[in-house]
Amino acid sequence: MPATKAKSPKRPRKPGTPSGTHVAIIGAGRGGTALMEIFATDPLVQIVGVAEVQKNAPGIALAKRLGIPVTRDYRKLLDLERVDLIIDVSGNAKVWQLLQDFHRMGVTIIGGASAKFMWELIGARIRATAEIEKTLNKYQSLYRLYVKETGVAVTEERTRIACEMHDGLVQSLAGVNFKLDLSQQLIRKDPKASLATLRESKAQLKLAIQEARQVIFNLRPLHYDKMELLPALTNYLTSYETQYHIKTQFRVSGDEQILFPRTKIFLFRIVQEALSNVERHAKATRVTVGLDIDPERLRVTIGDNGVGFDMDTVLRDPDKWDHFGIRGILERAKLVGGEGKIESKKGRGTTIVVDVPLVKKETILDGKD
Repeated sequence: MPATKAKSPKRPRKPGTPSGTHVAIIGAGRGGTALMEIFATDPLVQIVGVAEVQKNAPGIALAKRLGIPVTRDYRKLLDLERVDLIIDVSGNAKVWQLLQDFHRMGVTIIGGASAKFMWELIGARIRATAEIEKTLNKYQSLYRLYVKETGVAVTEERTRIACEMHDGLVQSLAGVNFKLDLSQQLIRKDPKASLATLRESKAQLKLAIQEARQVIFNLRPLHYDKMELLPALTNYLTSYETQYHIKTQFRVSGDEQILFPRTKIFLFRIVQEALSNVERHAKATRVTVGLDIDPERLRVTIGDNGVGFDMDTVLRDPDKWDHFGIRGILERAKLVGGEGKIESKKGRGTTIVVDVPLVKKETILDGKD
């Protein structure tokens, strides 16, 4: 085919790439789009033009966004003064036949099966990169959530324990101190009254010891040498029932040995948070905790017979969302790769279900291959 002397406007070169490869692309469909996406970020490549007859081809908008000249006549690309490589991904047999007959010193033509293989390879690379970025973003989000949750959890735990000690242990010890002072005053005037006061002091001191043990248990609920979850939950529910006079029922199926230590700790905190919410808000007389463990999934179910609440109202109000402890439970579930679901209706109690896949997600989150 004879070459004409007409020249199309040249695209300005990329700064710093005077000796880069000048590429022209015929076709702005999937193949042309993939080529533009990868070449646009390559400092050694400059796309000098794109030819496409379809006005709504997906690559047209991208070319305009990148400042690449676009023409409907592919033959104008052949007349460009600076072009080193022409890639035909149009899929048009007539175009490819004409290009095979085109010869110009220093210009390489790629088309047909070779061009298709090239853009499919590039497309696969783009998809793989996007998938990697998606995965990285996911775990970065989980990491940020973990850092946030850890900081918030420490603050919440300190506040809760401080309140427990102030309202329980400190008050009991102050009462014991008062009764001992009173007993000291009565020891000469009324020995019998002094003795009775000493007995009351002893009983109150025994209660203070129990409260101190509960505070210590809440700080370190699992025995870290064995990391036994079921005994820890059993002890906690027994203490909870005694302290708050709410009947508890605990049901277990499966073997806790397949759970990683980190999952056990978060699971205990989820149950602890849920039961704390029951005591503060539900006005319940009974609560049940179910733990179902199998090799592929862990499910925790916590239900009460309390007053319940309107889920739609709570979900629309961020203050109530935090007030009812829903956010903490759902975020802790996410930190072990699981999902939490809360169901509640006024007058019908509340049920919390946490599902955690164990096979893949737990292995990844625990840092094992």
